[in-house]
Amino acid sequence: MQIFIMRHGQAFTSGSPDALRGLTEQGKLEASVMTKWLKNTNVDVQQILISPFIRAQETAKQVVDGFSNNVVATTLDFITPSGSARELHDYIDGVCVGDKIDTLLIVSHMPLVSYLVAELTVDNEAPIFQTAAIAEIDYDIKRMKGFLVKLTAPSDLC
Repeated sequence: MQIFIMRHGQAFTSGSPDALRGLTEQGKLEASVMTKWLKNTNVDVQQILISPFIRAQETAKQVVDGFSNNVVATTLDFITPSGSARELHDYIDGVCVGDKIDTLLIVSHMPLVSYLVAELTVDNEAPIFQTAAIAEIDYDIKRMKGFLVKLTAPSDLC
């Protein structure tokens, strides 16, 4: 299984409550660049799990709109900045593996995206994500662990 973990694009720094902060124009551009990168690397995203926060929803919409296939998009209320990487790992193993998802994209926030990479990989390292960066994990569903293949940010592509 391929798991891609994406941090949302750049968001406005002010706003209350935090969940309502949207993407800046830069954030929309970052999401667009990363969507094109996913398509150019022939990634066939089947399902997207999305934080309910506006900036993650806007980022995921760019990805969904960029793919012509029928991507299943699911909002999960527990994948917020303070969400539990272990809970999301359990969800992936219980629901996504059971549904035979081959390629999964998760759109969420720091620090959860960083903790999730550590939770899902044998190296247990938590990388720092730039906005709209995507980590690719080669995930072994039998071992319930994987390997971080790469971490790609919009700045890597310019």
